[in-house]
Amino acid sequence: MTDLSPAPSCDFDVVVIGGGINGAGIARDAAGRGLSVLLCEKDDLAQHTSSASTKLIHGGLRYLEHYDFMLVRHALQEREVLLNAAPHIIWPLRFILPHHQSLRPRWLIRLGLFLYDHIGGRKLLPKSHSVDLKKHPAGLPLKKAFTHGFEYSDCWVQDARLVVLNAVDAAQHGCDVRVRTQVTDLVRHQGYWTIRLRDNNSDATSTVTAKVVVNASGPWVEKTLDLDSEHDSRYATRLVKGSHIVVPKMFDHPYTYIFQNADNRIIFAVPYEQDYTLLGTTDMEVGDEPGVVEIDASEVEYICSAASEYFDKSVTADEVVWSYSGVRPLYDDASSNASKVTRDYKLDFDTRKDAPVLSVYGGKITTYRKLADDAMNMLSEHLSINKKDWTKNTPLPGGDIPGADFDGYLVQMRERYPWMEESLLYDYVRNYGTCVNTLLDNRSGTEQLGTRFGPQLYQAEVDYLVKHEWAQRAEDVLWRRSKKGLRLDESQVVALQGYLTRAVSTTGGSNAA
Repeated sequence: MTDLSPAPSCDFDVVVIGGGINGAGIARDAAGRGLSVLLCEKDDLAQHTSSASTKLIHGGLRYLEHYDFMLVRHALQEREVLLNAAPHIIWPLRFILPHHQSLRPRWLIRLGLFLYDHIGGRKLLPKSHSVDLKKHPAGLPLKKAFTHGFEYSDCWVQDARLVVLNAVDAAQHGCDVRVRTQVTDLVRHQGYWTIRLRDNNSDATSTVTAKVVVNASGPWVEKTLDLDSEHDSRYATRLVKGSHIVVPKMFDHPYTYIFQNADNRIIFAVPYEQDYTLLGTTDMEVGDEPGVVEIDASEVEYICSAASEYFDKSVTADEVVWSYSGVRPLYDDASSNASKVTRDYKLDFDTRKDAPVLSVYGGKITTYRKLADDAMNMLSEHLSINKKDWTKNTPLPGGDIPGADFDGYLVQMRERYPWMEESLLYDYVRNYGTCVNTLLDNRSGTEQLGTRFGPQLYQAEVDYLVKHEWAQRAEDVLWRRSKKGLRLDESQVVALQGYLTRAVSTTGGSNAA
């Protein structure tokens, strides 16, 4: 029987399911337009796909070969928007593409880079050009057979922090952000939704109502839809695992490499956390259970072999100090090869019973802001939204650095905090931007930073992350809010977890930004 009773006054205009980059971006955009929003994530923010990227804000040079011109254009446009919005966690990189004589011809690479320079309206970053690797510093670690190459621009991003900062900004605009909170049921009524929630820390359950549901649960997008007995989506996901390895630093210059492989894929070699090199990625089809994924031996061998094709010093599996894997929930475009599946996104808008659910399929971290704007344009058909796109010219928390001049701001902070060790101050400013002043809170000496849990990890930063960024566990601090897990030993991790357990219990586990 059809429910014809009038819709009640709802707890929220929008409930967003999924605390990855797309969910956090949509929650931020919606809250900033004056809507009441709940963002819920069953684990930690950015715990899955969004912290398992190659850490790049880029157009995707290789997508040109797949004729994804519009995707590349949009991504290149967003590259410049994001560089201005978060100059503390996003910064320019220069890439070196050595020419491999057995693969793509030089004229084809030059043509691709010409398009890459021009189709996105590049303004901030320098254009591409050819390089003589016999003279260029990036040629030194390479095999002598690689004598020519190309240099072009893209950007680095601290991916998990980008997610967290979107959630912080959403909370500052009134969004209710709940981590480790799982949606267990979705019930569609005439004109509204009932959403059942479970706190995964305490197993406590609750129910909220909303006018609209946004399903941004990434690899779980179809499983989330299955909670609605009436769901009917036009799209499907294709789950592809991507893995990376981290090895001790392989070169001393600031350039990033992009290496072509004989299988028509590419891998990157990126300077990482001062003392390491990040290598990846892979593309492997996985089943329909995204869960916890790990790198396997064949992926390690693939990455090591691909890098060793170029570097004079071979990369071996025993050098790996850390690895990570994530499942990309790609929009299924029926491509025969996983590496050729489009990285663009599709938004499915189901408006039955005047109770819409918007589901996100695919997407890449570089285009998350545009995806959120497109989502809001769809939702405006059912919600009273007067404010137009506001995120394009608005910095993320900590990103309101005058002139987006990170180096200049760092000089100012050196003058303000002369007592701080140079490397620690750089770490704080790089991660927190202008929010470093909130973190330091008028402290005037290293002894006031509190307990030292490990290299460059003090109690002051941990307390900040608990209070402002929903950190609850050691892994939240060490592998998503930062990458300091690379430098802490097991006993230090145990001590940190003990402190966090006490700190979170004191706040009741309710961490508000």
